[in-house]
Amino acid sequence: MAPLKEKQDTLFVGSLDKGMRIMSAFVHRSELGLGELVEMVGLDKSAVQRLTNTLHKTGYLDKDPETRRFRPSLKFLELAYAYFSADPLVQLAMPKLIDLGHALGERVNAARLDGSDIVYVIRIPTQLTNFSAMLVGRRVQALTTSSGRILVANFDKERRRQAIETWPLDPVTPKTTLDRAELAAEIEAAAVRGYGLAISQNILNEIGIAAPLFNAAREPVATVQCSVSSLKWSLERVQAEIAPSLIEVANSIQLPR
Repeated sequence: MAPLKEKQDTLFVGSLDKGMRIMSAFVHRSELGLGELVEMVGLDKSAVQRLTNTLHKTGYLDKDPETRRFRPSLKFLELAYAYFSADPLVQLAMPKLIDLGHALGERVNAARLDGSDIVYVIRIPTQLTNFSAMLVGRRVQALTTSSGRILVANFDKERRRQAIETWPLDPVTPKTTLDRAELAAEIEAAAVRGYGLAISQNILNEIGIAAPLFNAAREPVATVQCSVSSLKWSLERVQAEIAPSLIEVANSIQLPR
């Protein structure tokens, strides 16, 4: 018997998809030329030229008149505003995270799970926080983060197994855990503790700790997270002083389904 053909989605607009691929390329680079976009999005030059021109004319891309390179315009920020206004996590968690950050004197965040990544949707920095760690929207492979680990720890058995075995796991620092058996043990430990830990996984000498947030269906969907320097904080102190506060705040946030 011949294999069944995948049913065509007649509502799918291919040209819009291509335009969104152009916009998404700027997540990785703040400024891009036409040739770079062709290489990044996998479309031919004429298509990229038409799409970038349209995005420029509609105000979503700025274009340097001398270099002819593109960068996101303020309209990108309007899209971010629309997301923040719509996400109940941002509305419910922001005041609590501001208070938590002041109480701890350290950087605190809220992160959502998106596929095999976590995305930071709230970031409350300190004066010593570097610029990139102040910006919302950063996407990180989940298995290398305290947030991703505690979320996976709250999956059912089969979903947890699939995540540990198949989700991307790239070396970010020399200390990134690449052994999946070791990672499975750490995620099991997170399930027992009630919070996730990640030490020097994405930044050397950084301890990340995260507590899970659940929606009304008791599905793990987000975290409250804190990152500190291991040169300032011992792991024992992080667990004794920060973990209880994170768990308390996470438990106080009731997300809808």
